[in-house]
Amino acid sequence: MLMTNSEPTAEPRTPWYDRPWAALIFFTRLPFWRLHQPTKESYRSVVEWWPLAGWITGGVMAAVLYCSSMLFSPALAVVLAMVARVLLTGALHEDGLADFIDGFGGGGSDRERILAIMKDSRIGTYGVLGLVFYALLLFFALYAMPAQLAALCILAADPFSKMVAGQVIMMLPYARTEETAKSKTVYRRPSMLAGVGLAVQGLLPMGFFLWLTGINWEYVLFVPAVVMYFLYLLIWRRLRGYTGDCCGALCLLVELTVYLVVAALL
Repeated sequence: MLMTNSEPTAEPRTPWYDRPWAALIFFTRLPFWRLHQPTKESYRSVVEWWPLAGWITGGVMAAVLYCSSMLFSPALAVVLAMVARVLLTGALHEDGLADFIDGFGGGGSDRERILAIMKDSRIGTYGVLGLVFYALLLFFALYAMPAQLAALCILAADPFSKMVAGQVIMMLPYARTEETAKSKTVYRRPSMLAGVGLAVQGLLPMGFFLWLTGINWEYVLFVPAVVMYFLYLLIWRRLRGYTGDCCGALCLLVELTVYLVVAALL
């Protein structure tokens, strides 16, 4: 889950390669830390490499789905793929989605109450129902596609959704203070160059997917962007800023929208 200052701040110099390493360690449960230990300051910039982590999580999920479809039924292959990604990420974004739905569902229009609910480690009724409906929609959207197409779509949608969700830290200030943040770490707002890198990481797999499949690119790109915009408006009106839970929720909901659009176009 991601946080940032409302304004860019100077940070100590760190090797450029520390930042992607930090993102892979932060967003996956793979033992990258055994290969390299990035500096603490590099974790301030993990959002800039969020889609790169999506290349791995999406790649593993796509591989499990495609390979499993050769051995099991399409339904079981989709379930195994969903389980694989949850294990790979430690349900990091699913936790954010549950907290987001709990907060916005039970907090009404009271900003402080929403933030308090989102910070509570316990999951409420809204969160449980939200995760159930999300999992059902994800399952049936992927199940509606041929296995090969579903795998390619996952490879594109995972990093693309992380790129889109990452824009929220450029559009909104962080809603909490560093002292009340869950991780006690405040992440910097990406620079212009980092923003370009973020876009390349997210758009490259999506562009390849659209070129390879010939699917109508206007819908695949436009509809998730509209969903992102309305979620941004909701977060702005209720919180006047974002939290890490908001980032996780945006990521999953934008990704889900891509799958639903592709399934509908079929």
